[in-house]
Amino acid sequence: MANVVLLDNIEHGNLKVKGERGDAFGDHVNQALVFPNEFRALQREYPIVFRRDASGEFQSVALLGLERDENLFLSDGIWRADYMPAVQARGPFSIGLKKSATGDPEEASPVIRIDLDNPAVGAEEGHPLFLPQGGYSPYLEGIMEVLKTLHTGVAFSKAFFAALEELDLIEPATLEIKISDSQQYSVPDVFSINEQRFQGLQGNDLEKLHLAGLLAPCVWVMSSLDNVRSLVERKLKVSRA
Repeated sequence: MANVVLLDNIEHGNLKVKGERGDAFGDHVNQALVFPNEFRALQREYPIVFRRDASGEFQSVALLGLERDENLFLSDGIWRADYMPAVQARGPFSIGLKKSATGDPEEASPVIRIDLDNPAVGAEEGHPLFLPQGGYSPYLEGIMEVLKTLHTGVAFSKAFFAALEELDLIEPATLEIKISDSQQYSVPDVFSINEQRFQGLQGNDLEKLHLAGLLAPCVWVMSSLDNVRSLVERKLKVSRA
């Protein structure tokens, strides 16, 4: 059970967070939720596709593996990629909202929370969260950037998918991945951008996407599908091992 509390430099001054990755830290997943403000970094290494969540809303995910609970970017406790999706990189940390003096929800300010029961959290080993004099450690400053990515990514994602649906750019995607004659995988219930419709955008539609900062993320999603090939190569290495 999670024990999430507001991070405090006095109460938690001696806490450390382990840097290794693995099943205990929730890393054995074959997909990770991602956001459009991550696409530029993600598209260099991961295939990005869309799925519908439980409420039917579109969300974007990075493909990490081909089988259930398989993360092909993870080995020997190390995430072997230049960029880790922010949802995974945040570890035991999350964002909370602190009420303002007036109690107005719109004036609430974001704060850092930590799950004290997360297995990565302890006082014996790992990255310190605070400097001896009480300031943020470089590790915690990095976590703050990750949390900022998540915080801004939620609104960005809503705008992104609203624009794509308005322009009818989302289509079902068929991902049939062949490793060998006897080893094939299908990734069901995913969507991507219809390239033909995207290339046919003109005038106001094209300008609206560009001015909203949504044009480049569309391109990055489409180009990211080339990474299916590198995912297959990772799978082959695991199979040979």
